Amino acid sequence: MENNLKNSLQNVKRIITWIVCVIIVLSAASGCFYSVSEQQNAVVTQFGQVLRTDTAGMYFKVPFLQQVRKVDITTHGTGIGYSIDGNGQNITDNTNGIMITSDFNLLNIDFYLEYKVSDPVAYLYNSKQPEAILQNIALASIRSVVSNYSVDDAMTTGKSQIQADVKDEMIKELSEQNIGISVVNISVQDSEPPTQEIIQAFKAVETAKQGADTANNNALQYQNQQIPAAEANADKIIQDAEAKKTARIAEAEGQVARFNSMYEQYKLNPLITKKRMFYETVESMLPSAKVIITDGGTETMLPLESFAEFNAATDGE
Repeated sequence: MENNLKNSLQNVKRIITWIVCVIIVLSAASGCFYSVSEQQNAVVTQFGQVLRTDTAGMYFKVPFLQQVRKVDITTHGTGIGYSIDGNGQNITDNTNGIMITSDFNLLNIDFYLEYKVSDPVAYLYNSKQPEAILQNIALASIRSVVSNYSVDDAMTTGKSQIQADVKDEMIKELSEQNIGISVVNISVQDSEPPTQEIIQAFKAVETAKQGADTANNNALQYQNQQIPAAEANADKIIQDAEAKKTARIAEAEGQVARFNSMYEQYKLNPLITKKRMFYETVESMLPSAKVIITDGGTETMLPLESFAEFNAATDGE
């Protein structure tokens, strides 16, 4: 009886052991194979080193040593300038949707961005948040492009060109960042003036800017008026000084020439020249000289001016 019980217990232990072994083998076997769908790529790593990238199909990996990370490579979409709530309604994002145009107007413009993973390895390991980087690149590209268009063009005929320019700019930036994401398409969903509150705030800024420009223009106008007047006054002073300089030089040269001429005459006839100079000097002085007749004393002095004035008055009568 005891032997039968012992045999039964041993058989149960053997069965349990076999069951555990089978489970372990099945688990290991199931971990050796994995499948990749048409919408995925799989990145296989071993000890942190990338071994390969698998497309759709069934594959084998070494259990416990190799790891597999699957990446969705289908096209995804996201709104820029708006978001979608749980009821499917679009909610305007004033923080990212308001743009400034080339003619300094505000514009609320929404885009829909379609993208997909083009390099699974770069997507997994070159950045921690590739989608966030994609959003920042999209916003920067949109702001840069919209600022080159007027508000009328951005709302009407320029939409298609804006879309193309934004896409080209994003492709260039994504190539430099190398985050493993590519742009499939980006399109303008809607463009309209922003809310009245934002418009009023922007107008206040523009008014202040125009006031500063007006003050600057007035200062430049005053400067442009004063500088020519000052330059003209300076030129007049310089011209007057030059004229006086020329006159003084000419006068001095004339005096020198006259003196040289007189000296030449003096050398030929000194006595005659002296007398002539004396007579000319007396002749130039007589009109302003006062003639007084005196007897040599100081008591009786008869100035001739009174007699000359009396004779002139008599002749006039």
